[in-house]
Amino acid sequence: MKVTETKVLPVLEMSCAVCANNVESTVNALPGVEEATVNFASNTLTVKYIPSVITLQAMQDAVRASGYDLVIDAEDPVAMQEEMAHKHYRILKRNTIGAWILSVPLVLLGMVFMHVPGGNWIMMVLALVIMVLFGRNFYNSGIRHALKGKANMDTLVALSTSIAFIFSLFNTVYPEFWYEKGLEPHVYYEASGVIIAFVLLGKLMEERAKNSTSSAIRGLMGLQPKTARLVKDGVETEVPISSLQVGNVVSVRPGEKIPVDGLLLQGFSTVDESMLSGEPIPVEKSPGDKVLAGTINQKGAFTMKATGVGNTTVLSQIVQMVQEAQGSKAPVQRIVDKISGIFVPVVVTLSVLTFICWLVIGGESYFSYALLSAVSVLVIACPCALGLATPTALMVGMGKGAERHILIKDAFALENLCKINTVVLDKTGTLTEGIPVVNGVYWISEATPDILNILYTAEQKSEHPLASAIIRWLDENFNVSVCDVESFESLTGRGIRIHLKGLAYWVGSRGLLEIAGVVIPDKAKAEMEKWQEEGQSVVFYGKEDKLLAVMAISDRIKPTSAEAVLKLKRLGIEVHLLTGDGAKTAEQVAALLGIERYKAEVLPNDKEAYIQALQRQGRKVAMVGDGINDSQALARADVSIAMGKGTDIAMDVAMVTLITSDLLLLPEAIRLSRQTVRLIYQNLFWAFIYNIIGIPLAAGVLYPINGLLLNPMLASAAMAFSSVSVVLNSLRLKFMKL
Repeated sequence: MKVTETKVLPVLEMSCAVCANNVESTVNALPGVEEATVNFASNTLTVKYIPSVITLQAMQDAVRASGYDLVIDAEDPVAMQEEMAHKHYRILKRNTIGAWILSVPLVLLGMVFMHVPGGNWIMMVLALVIMVLFGRNFYNSGIRHALKGKANMDTLVALSTSIAFIFSLFNTVYPEFWYEKGLEPHVYYEASGVIIAFVLLGKLMEERAKNSTSSAIRGLMGLQPKTARLVKDGVETEVPISSLQVGNVVSVRPGEKIPVDGLLLQGFSTVDESMLSGEPIPVEKSPGDKVLAGTINQKGAFTMKATGVGNTTVLSQIVQMVQEAQGSKAPVQRIVDKISGIFVPVVVTLSVLTFICWLVIGGESYFSYALLSAVSVLVIACPCALGLATPTALMVGMGKGAERHILIKDAFALENLCKINTVVLDKTGTLTEGIPVVNGVYWISEATPDILNILYTAEQKSEHPLASAIIRWLDENFNVSVCDVESFESLTGRGIRIHLKGLAYWVGSRGLLEIAGVVIPDKAKAEMEKWQEEGQSVVFYGKEDKLLAVMAISDRIKPTSAEAVLKLKRLGIEVHLLTGDGAKTAEQVAALLGIERYKAEVLPNDKEAYIQALQRQGRKVAMVGDGINDSQALARADVSIAMGKGTDIAMDVAMVTLITSDLLLLPEAIRLSRQTVRLIYQNLFWAFIYNIIGIPLAAGVLYPINGLLLNPMLASAAMAFSSVSVVLNSLRLKFMKL
């Protein structure tokens, strides 16, 4: 089996969606890379690769060869990327201000004081300074990509401004060429300068808006402190958290953030874990309890032993999960990528055709119109709006989800969640607290110490939520201990069986009685039926073919479950309940929560079959669960949702994790998905419609009708506005109510 790794790496030198496609195709073509996606909005590469076949250094070399760069060796790549983004923003801001300072007199000379002596030469100098000093990156990038047979947005800017400048320079140096033909030699220096100024302004606004889309990641990263107090030989030393190792002892004072995951060694305190768990009530901590990085120690001081450092902390894993999710691509983005890949060559072709058409229609006298229109086509067409439409909305949507304690694994899950029309809910730990208690026991035989110890031993080996209730009950009421067993067997969906001194002991549901061939005594049956009518779960304990005891266990329904079910129904979603409990228990829970469709005594295979049956009816099904017995059904569902306090296997399988285990987050997640997908389609509509309308307008299709000819300066302003408007539209999601 091939061992793969997934990394999120910052990408440098990208200027548009075409650049993102170039980097993505370069990395995907490398041997050992299984999947690579580039997010232009966050400037990151998410790559799944086989370390034994290819190294990050080889990827960086390939990306550099294609004209870009990767950050692979940073201790904190997110912090480094943020620092570089700030540096890039400062340079961009300086260039934008400089370009506009020179563009204002350039426009005044070109459009108001055009007859000033030597005006053309002054404009030529101003335009040249703008191009060389403030816009040189466009030309460097355009030339670099041209030499490699590629093109991007910089190519369009460099080509359009160079054509306008060279034509104007020719007319300044050799105006007689046009005078001899009876034509006026026009210059367009102001177009060259102002196009660069507008594009820089658009990029500046775009960068500022894009930085806002990643605020959720910065917020999560900000939860973790930068330093910790390492305790060594009784002496405390402040060190960077990056230097901590598993096993180190760390001191934490009142009011401080806990630096790493660990176990409390000495001291008592309460810890505010709301930033990770969403639970507002501080949790009491004593020696042996687990504490998590990023949570806040409140009153007591304590020392802790580090068990998770660096990328292995729960907080780091959440950050990584959100990063990977934001870097993933929604299915609709694949279409946009194909369009972006051929965008620049198509635009250049349209520009050339525009120029030829004008000359065919009007001859030499229309040369200026032909040039202006061709330049306008190059300038107004921009792949950035298309490239930003999907990722910006996804970044804001997933970031908002993370802030609301909803972790979405990838863009596919987010896009599919809005299509869900049926939700299947597991009962224990999903609708209920998941902390069951034993309310009654009917002993058929005497509860001897041996019988109690065997029950205790069996339940210690079980992972079922009801087992913990029996263990607590035994611990609180009897002096029990674990005994040696010969074998242990998990009977999926039914219970467990152990062998001791050649005898089989079993604990579980009614299904075990059929396997063991047990007949329930009348008195036990009457007691059992009474408990079931009260909605309690019944657990059977026996030896060989003999029933030893019947236990009643109840699990309190979460206070928010009924409200969550009601909100799901208001969203037009059909709600189903599946449980391994008996029919009476299922019926009572369903009645309390207002769920009309339910099924009791289901095994893991039954849950999967139930979902398959719904899918065959054309339903789009989301499964919500928290246990190992839910993993099959979670894997089968169209969207799988795990409760955050469930088992690791359930969360590994799930596409969405509700960290707080509050079911009210489920309707919020569905509304978030609907809002995000709606914004994606709005963004794509405006990005496409902008180019569909803008390019023909720039080509001059309205000139024969009303004499309208789009000035290249206005075209550059429109191009800048298109990208900014898409990002600003995505940012609206931050303020929408879920």
